[in-house]
Amino acid sequence: MSKHRSSSPEQSANPFPAEGPVPAAMLAPWRGGVPPWHKVDPAAFPAAFERAMGAQRERIRRITGDSRAPSFANTIAALERSGRMLERVSTLFEVHASTLKVGDLPRIEAEVMPRLAAFADEIIQDPLLFQRIEAVHDRREGLDPEQRRLAWLLHTQFVRNGARLDGLGKARVQAINQRLAGLFTRFSQNVLDEEAHRFTVVEREADLAGLSGDFRGAAARAAEAKALAGRWVIENTRSAVEPFLAYAEHRGLREQVWRAFVKRGDNGGKSDNKALIPEILRLRLERARLLGYASHAHWSMEPTMAATPERALALMEAVWQPAAARVRAEVAELQAIADQEGAAFRIAPWDYRFYLEKLRRAKYALDLNEVQPYLQLDRLREGMFWAAGRLYGLAFEPVRGLPLPHPDVSVWAVADAEGRPAGLWYFDPFARAGKSSGAWMSSYVRQEKLDRPVAPIVSNNANFVKGAPGEPVLISWDDAVTLFHEFGHALHGLLSDVKHPSLSGTAVPCDFVEFPSQLNEHWLQTPELLERFALHHRTGAPIPQELVRRIRQAATFSQGFQTMEYLASAMIDLKFHLAADQAIDPAAFEREELGRLGMPEEIVMRHRPTQFNHIFSSDAYAAGYYAYLWADTLTADAWEAFQEGAGPWDPAVAERLRQRILAVGNTVDQTEAFRAFRGRDVDTAALMRKRGFVN
Repeated sequence: MSKHRSSSPEQSANPFPAEGPVPAAMLAPWRGGVPPWHKVDPAAFPAAFERAMGAQRERIRRITGDSRAPSFANTIAALERSGRMLERVSTLFEVHASTLKVGDLPRIEAEVMPRLAAFADEIIQDPLLFQRIEAVHDRREGLDPEQRRLAWLLHTQFVRNGARLDGLGKARVQAINQRLAGLFTRFSQNVLDEEAHRFTVVEREADLAGLSGDFRGAAARAAEAKALAGRWVIENTRSAVEPFLAYAEHRGLREQVWRAFVKRGDNGGKSDNKALIPEILRLRLERARLLGYASHAHWSMEPTMAATPERALALMEAVWQPAAARVRAEVAELQAIADQEGAAFRIAPWDYRFYLEKLRRAKYALDLNEVQPYLQLDRLREGMFWAAGRLYGLAFEPVRGLPLPHPDVSVWAVADAEGRPAGLWYFDPFARAGKSSGAWMSSYVRQEKLDRPVAPIVSNNANFVKGAPGEPVLISWDDAVTLFHEFGHALHGLLSDVKHPSLSGTAVPCDFVEFPSQLNEHWLQTPELLERFALHHRTGAPIPQELVRRIRQAATFSQGFQTMEYLASAMIDLKFHLAADQAIDPAAFEREELGRLGMPEEIVMRHRPTQFNHIFSSDAYAAGYYAYLWADTLTADAWEAFQEGAGPWDPAVAERLRQRILAVGNTVDQTEAFRAFRGRDVDTAALMRKRGFVN
């Protein structure tokens, strides 16, 4: 499984100081079951990993040395238990690497990631272990359904990653994986460096015309943090850039901010990513062919719901033309507004969001700046809890006194409908130095019942801008949607109810894992939630019903833009990984492929190649960024199930969703799980209806 990392014993170098000082709490089972953040010494991670890998290696030797016939208990279940220490160390490290990457962490990360990749291969390539797994797999009909599923998945994973290769093939795959691990780390560190050090300084407050007082205050505080008091800094992250592009009247500054953002990783120098991309693609292709696949895309997509690149491309191509037509209509309307104002230019990418807001006001009398005073982060968080309680019976209570990785982090205890403990939820909402941009969910502890019931511990992480001291944090509508999206992942982890940790919660293919999260976004815009939790930050008055009506009326507004910027990224991702033996120049490939697709010149990819962490900082979404569209097809159809019932809060549909989708993890084939929820296969036309691409 993905957390069982290794290199063949005879080739294992042991570059880490196994006898170095490691705080006992970094290795031992966690007291009270919670991560001991206060006892972590980042400098000890290399030695901690070496000891944890050694512990798992010894457990695997016991499995392979067992004289009894292979069984599920002495092979598969024993392998599930073998990496407990490594999982604990990995959790502590991954949180530091994603949210506290300061000091020596970048160097340590570059050191440990290739070693962990080698350790994963050591286990995959262990012939004695694979023989035992294969023996259990071949006799799996005598197992219960969850055991059969795990035996099949584990056997499939070993085969797909080279367990049947000869010695030379295994050695080459191992070398490729170690090299890729180093390249992934460099890529992500380069993006983080560009975001931290390439920002826009505004000298005059008059140049911030159009932006809210809250935004100006945040920009002033960002400047002070960089010893630029008296000026304003526009950080080079999405949460700062997108509102600036939507409301800043200074066109020249909009272009400057836009260029800094889209050029991340593409500026030359030590943090440039252009040279890394061709090597990553070449290595992935070589590995895929060693493993018997035509391309990395074919290898990556085999275990997903889409199954083949052709099916994913067919879905995206079906959406491309209506999205492009919508963009052309949007651009015409935007240009008309600009012309009426006397603009002597054609709409450019740095103008699109700015004039979209003008168009939204003109068509729907809706200014999202009018909405933001009602979007208090703390209130919306309570709204998420309320919705989870109404839908699934969960209750959230703040917990104090637990160790925290950073003072910004807070913790809630989660109880189920019967009041029993159901897990912990950690929340790390704010941007800071050393924290990766974007938003994500992490599992600190996966739910399981292998030896005893273990409640999950999950976290949500975001990059909201802190408010002034004593002031509530106000977020944009888009950020509120993201908040609910990531909480959907958290609910997927919290509501898991399976026996084996490798099948728990979000351990599902990428084109299914985004389904519960995208579905959870829908409850944000329900009148019941907004009227209770969208309260004005000064008066406490609920958001006016008329404003809610206009938000709902504008639900499909700007779908051309939103669909196209995402779809371009997904198409280029897949085409990168289908490009076979081409010598790829990333900039030329991006330009030529988008030209062939007919990409509107007023829009750029949501993630240009040199900053595309989804596909170049790990294998997780490589040739898989299409997953958000595939999952949104499931989402659109699932939301229609609520609409066909008693509405968004229909208890019968919610219970079916919990039982058939959220609780089962990867114990059931995802197509069968959706069929069990919906009563039939997915209706792909629901996606077109959701996005307003049909009359």
